[in-house]
Amino acid sequence: MPAQTHLFLCLQDNYGVLLHDPQSGATAAIDAPEAGAVEAALRAARWGLTDILVTHHHADHTGGIAALKERHHARVVAPAREAARIPLVDVTVAENDKVRVGSLEGSVYDTPGHTAGHISYFFPAEKLAFVGDTLFSIGCGRVIEGTAEMMWNSLIKLRALPDDTAIYCGHEYTAANIRFAKTIEPQNPALAQRAREVERLRSENKPTIPSRLGEEKAANPFLRADVPEVAKSVGLAGKPAWQVFAEIRERKNRS
Repeated sequence: MPAQTHLFLCLQDNYGVLLHDPQSGATAAIDAPEAGAVEAALRAARWGLTDILVTHHHADHTGGIAALKERHHARVVAPAREAARIPLVDVTVAENDKVRVGSLEGSVYDTPGHTAGHISYFFPAEKLAFVGDTLFSIGCGRVIEGTAEMMWNSLIKLRALPDDTAIYCGHEYTAANIRFAKTIEPQNPALAQRAREVERLRSENKPTIPSRLGEEKAANPFLRADVPEVAKSVGLAGKPAWQVFAEIRERKNRS
């Protein structure tokens, strides 16, 4: 039986995601922004929580861990480099480690930049990637604890996943990201198409994620810093891609 996911909003603009294995009945929360929203999602889906897979230490991704663990005795899996800043960790993981949710097996990718030890989870058989605040739809996370070069390397690592991978990120930022992206590539037809789709989804009060990686590669300027036209558009033709990325990210910071 294929894996099931349940996406839900929490806090102001965070997304929570449940990943469910019908074969075993195991269910993982990808991060735990707030316990109440996760509990409501579990009740709606009629699933029991067995695992919490943490992407990074920020409070809007970990605030619900303690209450959820107390109630469900869920196993908390967290990035090894940030475990000391995350409550009640049972298992630490890093690049090339495997994680299991029942019969589902995922791979861990080190994706630092937003935080120094940020990780992402990719479930290849299910074509699902849970990327936290590294990659957003038509955007990426702020570079807070790492460097622009570090973040760019994380993004191109995720960009190498199959085009039909469903990307689950941590926030509903897509409409604002599109407005900014149009300042970088105003003539990009893939971006224009995504803008129309997002406008429709938001008018219907529907989430804009998951997105497909192939769509992101065509429209997300933060994944396109090594495209010559993008470098030229920010006045950095011929410069290393990470420098182009850094300029785009700095412009977004100011927008």
